[in-house]
Amino acid sequence: MAIRRSTTKRHGLPTVVQLRLTPAPVQADALAAAVQVCNQAATVVSRLAWQHRTFAVVELHRLAYYEVRAQMAGLGAQAAVRAIARVAGAYANRRASKKRAHIFRPHGAVPYDARLMSFNRDARTVSLWTPAGRVTVPYTGRPDDLKAIDTLPMGEADLICRRGVWLLQVALTLPTPVVREPVGGFVGVDQGIANLAVTSDRVVLPGPALPGPIGGNGHVRTLRERRHRQRRRLQKKGTSAARRVLRRLAGREHRMMTDLNHQISKYVVREAERTGRGIALEDLQGIRGRVRAHRLQRRTLHNWAFAQQLTFTRYKAARAGVAFILVDPAYTSQACPDCGNVSRANRPARGRFLCTRCGLAGHADHIAARNIAARGVAGWAAVNQPHATGLPSPRRDRESKPPDSTGGS
Repeated sequence: MAIRRSTTKRHGLPTVVQLRLTPAPVQADALAAAVQVCNQAATVVSRLAWQHRTFAVVELHRLAYYEVRAQMAGLGAQAAVRAIARVAGAYANRRASKKRAHIFRPHGAVPYDARLMSFNRDARTVSLWTPAGRVTVPYTGRPDDLKAIDTLPMGEADLICRRGVWLLQVALTLPTPVVREPVGGFVGVDQGIANLAVTSDRVVLPGPALPGPIGGNGHVRTLRERRHRQRRRLQKKGTSAARRVLRRLAGREHRMMTDLNHQISKYVVREAERTGRGIALEDLQGIRGRVRAHRLQRRTLHNWAFAQQLTFTRYKAARAGVAFILVDPAYTSQACPDCGNVSRANRPARGRFLCTRCGLAGHADHIAARNIAARGVAGWAAVNQPHATGLPSPRRDRESKPPDSTGGS
């Protein structure tokens, strides 16, 4: 969901809360009509944009505004503006990969801005635009979400109908807390495929430290392999019943991994906050292009959700005021944290580390997490104290120069 922030919201932390709407049957029909009209309008604008190869929002507005208003009966002015902006956003990052015009689902989520909705916080109702006029719908939610709606600046919202339940996902802006100095060092987290996360405190995640039905990393791999075999078998069958089962199972594995990454990131941030430390993770951007994997391992590598885990950890740390830093991942699993020896021979097996110089032995992922934690301390010092290394700096040289003479000799 696109989150638009004004100047006053620019330095805050964006978040999204979900409200449940309880419309009357007539109001539900009006909301369904609004969703259908807005999605049809977005499809019309998308076809015009693809036909004329016009994707910038201003030029697309000039091209399509009056055309879509003429074609779609009941489409309001601001609803047309939001449909045009939605199409421009859909083509912003995927224009080169598109082979045909983007088609919007008839019952997909529809964005609402401040001109299409208004909240009555005292009555716990929201007024929403529909082609038949505005409808005032009560809403409910978790106590924390309702408190956030009452106190925080709001942005756009997405109107969603999910299995007959109407939801409103509202973008809010949280105040940015002050990042505390990591006086206790850093918690290093080694991300991997065999073990999703191993901390420098010897905690393997997921594992006994996390509640829930997932027993560990081996259980995760078993579940994902089972889902893969099931999807492959149903796709090969190709019948209508098989496609119906595929639709029912769609997104189940993704939801499981998203929940696991949320649990892992929450645990890491809580431990760092409790012990007064920061969090250090490896900067793994572009690793799929650097690693050469066997063809039987490519699916596992490309399904690795390390970026999502990093994103979750980063924003949770920002909300808690915990220091967060990315470090260079080079040789973290081959370097000895005690003597500094770097050698491929230090890894006699995938999960085993044995230093050939000092004899330090341990789990390879834990050793890597210790190296990440040490690099986090060094990196944080370099970023926050740039002149502590003793190296020359332009500012120091400029400040040490004598002032220019203003008078004559």
